[in-house]
Amino acid sequence: MNKKISLGLALSISAIVCAVTFIVTSFFSLQSFNRKVADVREKSKKYQQLEDIDNYVRENYLHDIDEEELSSGILKGYINGLGDKYSEYLTPGEYQEMLAEDSGKVIGLGITVSEDSSGYIKVSSIMSDSPVAKSIIEAGDIIVAVNGKDVLKEGADNAINAINNGSDVEITIRRDGKNIPLEFTRQTFEITSVTSRMLDNYIGYIKISSFKENTPDQFSTGLEHLTMNGAKAVIFDLRDNGGGLAEALEKCLDPLLPEGVIALEKYRDGHTETLIYSDESELDIPFTVIVNGNTASAAELFSACLRDFKSSPIVGEQTYGKGVIQSYKPFDDGSAVYLTIAEYQTSLSECFDGIGITPDYIALKSENESDDYQLDKAIEITMQNINQN
Repeated sequence: MNKKISLGLALSISAIVCAVTFIVTSFFSLQSFNRKVADVREKSKKYQQLEDIDNYVRENYLHDIDEEELSSGILKGYINGLGDKYSEYLTPGEYQEMLAEDSGKVIGLGITVSEDSSGYIKVSSIMSDSPVAKSIIEAGDIIVAVNGKDVLKEGADNAINAINNGSDVEITIRRDGKNIPLEFTRQTFEITSVTSRMLDNYIGYIKISSFKENTPDQFSTGLEHLTMNGAKAVIFDLRDNGGGLAEALEKCLDPLLPEGVIALEKYRDGHTETLIYSDESELDIPFTVIVNGNTASAAELFSACLRDFKSSPIVGEQTYGKGVIQSYKPFDDGSAVYLTIAEYQTSLSECFDGIGITPDYIALKSENESDDYQLDKAIEITMQNINQN
């Protein structure tokens, strides 16, 4: 029997459907509206409390207020309140310095320093081609004064700020009980983030200290030099590499890996995007990777990609465990927010954020600094892979 629906019945059903749709839509719209109203009220309370604090401070604070510093402090406090150790508010000066560093160029003296147990400042490392590199200063030296001011009296943080700011800087180091004053001028110089050399048995060695805009060019030059000279395998040393730019990482991985999607980034709404893609060119020789506890972020992803797509063994210590990516949001006044926006992973394994990467061969750092047990272990494993091929 054919079933038919009369026009009147159809109109009645349509009216009911419209009414139900209106009620459901109104219900969810009302819920959304209530949430927005509550959110506005909460924001209003926060802003009112901030205004109350500001009024109280201005009426009662003993000292003068630096308005620029106060404003920066408020904005920094907002981002700090997220509880994310990677996100931060950057003043215009800080933003420009970070952009310069990402480009592979640094404005400064070219030294990394930290507070020593004595309260003075210890020189941790010296960048090649920097203003300090040609001086008598060496890693491990103790800085006792900056611009004629004693570090103990001024405080290590203030002394470090004095080193990093201003055009001309006078640094006094203490050696063999004598104070030696030295003068330097802050300069712009290029960071060397990749070094390479040939080891015995035609094993290539490439050390990557970070991933900057100029890293791929340095990497390509080093890799080409090794392969042109007959490298049968390559050891990549990622120890103490804190990461860097995803774009630079992709360009370094591209000539090493097979064609396809290598790594993904996942956003808060659950959608994923391709982070690293490799074309069809692929270097077909064994690779080995060395890592330690300071291997982080892009350096960890480099290691994970080689292991997943080339079965490259990883030697060393458990890595840091940073599997999230940040992005800049610049503002009209030149400042910016550096915000964590996604987590990432290879397309074959899980995200390692907060966990790190466990090496295939655990090799702890040698107690004797003149020995490099981790490199020795990597060479041993690499020789085994060469002999198997």
